[in-house]
Amino acid sequence: MFVNNPLSGLLITTGLFLQNPWWALNGLLGTIVSTVSAILLGQNREAISAGLYGYNGTLVGILMAVFSAKGSWYWWLLLPNGFMSMMCPVVSSALSSVASKWDLPIFTLPFNILVCLHIAATGPNHLYFPQVNIQPNDRLHPPNDSIQSLNITQLFLSVPVGVGQVYGCDSPWTGGLILLALLLSSPTIAFHAILGSAAGMLSGLALAAPHKDIYSGLWGYNCALSCIAIGGVFYVITWQTHLLALICAFFCAYMTAAISKLMSVLALPACTWPFCLSAFIFLLISSEIPAICRLPLYVVSCPEENRRYQKRMKAAEEAQHSQQSSSQDKAQLTEDGGPDVGCSDYD
Repeated sequence: MFVNNPLSGLLITTGLFLQNPWWALNGLLGTIVSTVSAILLGQNREAISAGLYGYNGTLVGILMAVFSAKGSWYWWLLLPNGFMSMMCPVVSSALSSVASKWDLPIFTLPFNILVCLHIAATGPNHLYFPQVNIQPNDRLHPPNDSIQSLNITQLFLSVPVGVGQVYGCDSPWTGGLILLALLLSSPTIAFHAILGSAAGMLSGLALAAPHKDIYSGLWGYNCALSCIAIGGVFYVITWQTHLLALICAFFCAYMTAAISKLMSVLALPACTWPFCLSAFIFLLISSEIPAICRLPLYVVSCPEENRRYQKRMKAAEEAQHSQQSSSQDKAQLTEDGGPDVGCSDYD
């Protein structure tokens, strides 16, 4: 969720246990194993302490439990969970070496690759680790779904549920706790999470998606992540990048519809592939508008801190420009034989 705050992490963990203790336990195992593996592989310690080598392991652990047909408390699942989580820093490091050429983050690509790898390798008929049977998603608008049959309460609840679906959770209470965690860390991130999830919900209605998919937040979580990423995390927040984030959220909804259908043919979930592809596209755009400023990865922080960083850089540039102008004026006076009055310098 792009937040680097221990209290926020604790609230999110509480929400996961509220949803399903077995899922939360698998998520904690994935986090621990992937973090320890990153330490043993000698990855960057600052990145490890910031959780950048743990979050993919969290998602791998949770979603492997979500898609397991054995249900809760099937302890043998901890074996493939541990192995796939151990592979997270390996895949992350490999992808980072490629993405760094364009100064791009890897987002949740390791999670997408490893979970799809596990589901494709096992399938619904596996003897030890069977998966839920994912049917081809070729349905159009169900005949019993209509505007008149919309449940307005569930429609509004689909916004926090969409945020919770980032972790595979469909409880509005879990989604609410996650939003509270985001609010404590960054109000801007919390706002864009709500905005993106709402955009996904509206897009689902416009694209005639089944109401139950909209109510369960499946149209919201990728859009929420895309909106957060563009709306202040990797771009400095301005009204232009805020609008760009909203456009990215709607674009991600179309990407969700397409990828969900394509992946379901292979009996695979969409995971967060739509978010990764949408965010990559919007991070690679070029613009001559100064207000659309993408930050280098090494300075990326929360939107509020990104904004302060830009202001400091702008003030330093103005001070340097003022100092250079003063030096040039002094040199011009000397060349013209005028009096040297000792112009002041500005830091």
